[in-house]
Amino acid sequence: MMDGMEDSQDLLAEDQGKARTESNVDLNTDTSLLVDISDALSERDKVKFTVHTKTTLPEFSESEFSVQREHEEFIWLHAMYEENEDYGGIIIPPAPPRPDFDASREKLQKLGEGEGTMTKEEFNKMKQELEAEYLATFKKTVAMHEVFLQRLAAHSTLRNDHNFRVFLEYKQELNVRGKNKKEKLSGLMKFVTKSVDEVLVSGQKDVDTFFEHEKNFLVEYHNKVKDATSKSDKMTRAHKDVADIYIKISSGLLGLGTIDKTDLDKFFNKISETFEKLRKLEARVASDEDLKQSDLLRYYMRDSTAAKNLLYRRMRALVNYQNANKALEKARMKNKDVHTAEKNQTEACEKFEKMSDVAKGELSDFKARRVVAYRKNLTELAELELKHAKAQVQLLRNCLASLKEEMP
Repeated sequence: MMDGMEDSQDLLAEDQGKARTESNVDLNTDTSLLVDISDALSERDKVKFTVHTKTTLPEFSESEFSVQREHEEFIWLHAMYEENEDYGGIIIPPAPPRPDFDASREKLQKLGEGEGTMTKEEFNKMKQELEAEYLATFKKTVAMHEVFLQRLAAHSTLRNDHNFRVFLEYKQELNVRGKNKKEKLSGLMKFVTKSVDEVLVSGQKDVDTFFEHEKNFLVEYHNKVKDATSKSDKMTRAHKDVADIYIKISSGLLGLGTIDKTDLDKFFNKISETFEKLRKLEARVASDEDLKQSDLLRYYMRDSTAAKNLLYRRMRALVNYQNANKALEKARMKNKDVHTAEKNQTEACEKFEKMSDVAKGELSDFKARRVVAYRKNLTELAELELKHAKAQVQLLRNCLASLKEEMP
């Protein structure tokens, strides 16, 4: 069973170019640094991505090159951006989700164990369906890692980061290790501390009405997108369930048509063939809804979280600035360490003002990018839905016409 699943990855290469053109995130048209994932290989416990770069920037030693990277190295790169205070006013593109093929592998394993309880035709159809599901998950994983890199390459500031150039250009493994237990515990404590601090800071009234409006909007927007993602996933699962039911109906009718020679065998076989075609169409509907709608919503749920993190960093800078003002007042009253307090106040002020200026542009870009992506994907989804609906109607009409011809 596993061999068939691994072989299905060979289809990735021929679909890769098409998958890139269907990206859920519209990027700018600057072609001086183009990054894509030209190939990927799934092993049992990891995925190796071939990152291909084409550039005219003088910072790189070559104009075109490729390297192999694993998921942990993508996470390392994302962490380097988040930990760099110079990028405090920028929406850091969300890290790609960890590859997870366990569900598909488990389904294929269970199918192999139950092979003796179903007909050969039903088994082959179920196997093809699960292999297609695995391939779709694999392609989505590749796409999310590719979008992360493309967002970085398209950003006028983030593209110049030294770590990004190392990630793209260094031929050897980066040897990024996973966190040990002590580091994980430390990370958990930092997360808890940040969460508590975020609650305290969120109660602070913003001095700028633009950011106060953006904060309220992003909280509401994130919750609505999260709810919409859940409903979209349910709709996609419903279509997949219908496709699974069509497989069983088709196999059952095929069995009736081959048990004994009767006057109805042609009818059974014809209807079985129709349900098999309907199954493929229904599976395509589910795949398109998942790609054009669910994935888009899921991405912007993560991207809105990144935008909220930006607002938190800016608000933290504002609190630090206000605290520096208070410290300066106290220093002047006591006439002690005034120079140091003035220096700290100036640095806090400059940091806050710079972060605010950059953040306004980032949030405006977030809105424009979001609107373009939703309009593009929903228009394409509507066109695909109409196409599939027409195909289903035509399929049923052809089936009825064929059955009428078989009638005596």
